[in-house]
Amino acid sequence: MNVEVLDRFDAAADPALPTIRLALDPAEVKRQLRRLVRLTGPRGVVRMRAIRVTRHKPGRRCVIEYDLDIERADAPEERVTLIGKVRSARYGNAGYRLLSTFWDSGFDAECGDRISVPEPIGTVAKFRMWLQRKVPGISATDALAGPDGVHHARQIAEAAHKIHRARIPASEGHAMADELRILDECFARMAVAEPLYAGRLRSVFVACERLAAATPRTAPVGIHRDFYPDQVIVEGSRLYVIDFDLYCEGEAALDVGNFIGHVTEQSLRTLGRPDALADRERALEDRFV
Repeated sequence: MNVEVLDRFDAAADPALPTIRLALDPAEVKRQLRRLVRLTGPRGVVRMRAIRVTRHKPGRRCVIEYDLDIERADAPEERVTLIGKVRSARYGNAGYRLLSTFWDSGFDAECGDRISVPEPIGTVAKFRMWLQRKVPGISATDALAGPDGVHHARQIAEAAHKIHRARIPASEGHAMADELRILDECFARMAVAEPLYAGRLRSVFVACERLAAATPRTAPVGIHRDFYPDQVIVEGSRLYVIDFDLYCEGEAALDVGNFIGHVTEQSLRTLGRPDALADRERALEDRFV
């Protein structure tokens, strides 16, 4: 079996993720994937083309892509890329169940509003992994910078609203106080690395505390909690929202505020001005509110 295996992070050597070595073995991967009826059908055939580690956070998590050719008894051969996720001390069942719940709640690939999630494929217990189909398209980071950026911003606001009103149960919560705590921890690390900015960082944090205190609270809903442009894939008129790893219960504004903050950062980093994409930010906020 001539299958290209790329592990540029040396994830297979991570002692906290002992199943990665197996998940990079082409023969073992083929044996496991052909058991996934949602992928192959009852008598389908899996042919491996390539395996590559695309992300690895040592000791915590790993993402692997599998390029496959699938032959089914009742359909033409299909070229597929699957994304497999492994997290330390997890078995993948919770991630698969959550994505399946979204898929079954009106986020499937044929839904009429064109706001979808990737198709969940299954779990592989031996790898402690769950798998989803990789979706086509470009990231919203690129789409928002293009000529149709305002249109995409409005559609992204609709996607956020759809997630929030889906009312899919979450096992954890995240409040404004948690956001402030995370910000305080980040500023503290930055102040150690750059002592010259310690005073300014403290002033910014105090201002954030005042703003948070003045912000009216709203009833918690299910939120993405890691909602930013790279988590949205644009394929023509369809959006795919990806990576629900931090999904929890919280205030809806946290998702939209996080997204707008990332657009402002993108604007400053790539275009040299914090307001260069302000029309996209206004369109998203106006549509969401």
